[in-house]
Amino acid sequence: MSVITYRQALRDTLRAEMVRDENVLVMGEEIGLFEGSYKITEGLLKEFGPRRVKDTPIAEEGFVGAAIGAAMLGLRPVVELMTINFSLIAIDQIVNHAAKIYGMFGGQTSVPMVIRTPGGGGQQLGATHSQNIELFYSFIPGLKVLAPSTPAEASSMLRAAIRDDDPVLFLENLGLYNSKGEVPDDYAEPDNDNTATIGRAAVTREGSDITLIGYSRMAAVATQVAEKLAEEDISVEVVDLRSLRPLDRQTFVDSVKKTGAAVVCEDDWLTYGIGAEIAASIQEGAFDYLDAPVRRVAMAEVPMPYAKPLETAALPSVESISTVIKETLSAVGKRVG
Repeated sequence: MSVITYRQALRDTLRAEMVRDENVLVMGEEIGLFEGSYKITEGLLKEFGPRRVKDTPIAEEGFVGAAIGAAMLGLRPVVELMTINFSLIAIDQIVNHAAKIYGMFGGQTSVPMVIRTPGGGGQQLGATHSQNIELFYSFIPGLKVLAPSTPAEASSMLRAAIRDDDPVLFLENLGLYNSKGEVPDDYAEPDNDNTATIGRAAVTREGSDITLIGYSRMAAVATQVAEKLAEEDISVEVVDLRSLRPLDRQTFVDSVKKTGAAVVCEDDWLTYGIGAEIAASIQEGAFDYLDAPVRRVAMAEVPMPYAKPLETAALPSVESISTVIKETLSAVGKRVG
């Protein structure tokens, strides 16, 4: 196993897929000469040339639409949107075209494209550049929405997304780019077929007292919470959703049946959020097993502040999640440290 950053896992896997399949191309703002705002496309223009690495104008609706057309004609475009906030400019193309063409054309053509885009707060980028609006897209049938939390997941899930015949929105939280983790030594080989199964969550840490559910950056924070509470003899089972559409309800429902309690943590707003769907699914699938109501921890219901202390206060933290877990366990009479 090798230890690399989340950023490197994405870059090396993207390159490997371009070597493996000549129909894979990348396009987006400043991804060529500048090598991407986050350097995921570093070196690709030099290696593959402008035919397969295309710098685009600042016109998200235009180049996402162009990628849809290219995908319909047999190519496999990987679009980089500088931030998920800019996807709002292209939302008509994503929601009304990419997601619906297969169904509206009666299955005669598919749209095998990937839209990679980072989001999330914590980087002092202001309210309009720090949002987690994946709920908009997770709501739409016809799209697949993936949210890996580790370098290994980023690699195997990006590979799966590129090879999939449906449009995939691939979420990358800005706070994860420099995080490190183990990956197989052959993760960057073009003949590597270690692809994740889209639509399958994972129990990343076994536990017995309570289930903690998260995705993307919050799945990583959930692991930190579990490690911290283990020092107080609180056994937390962590479930990483990994895929928001399709959503693997069975994995987290089975976990809650085992532990009898659940907390959901998310980087987006609480009202109408992903956590609301998780809580409803637990109520439908594991109500008779619950010892306490499902609790949710999310960011403050405000546009993200720019000032660092306010931004930090607005986001869920190890401390805020740990507090809710202890409150939940105390309410059902389980001993907490």
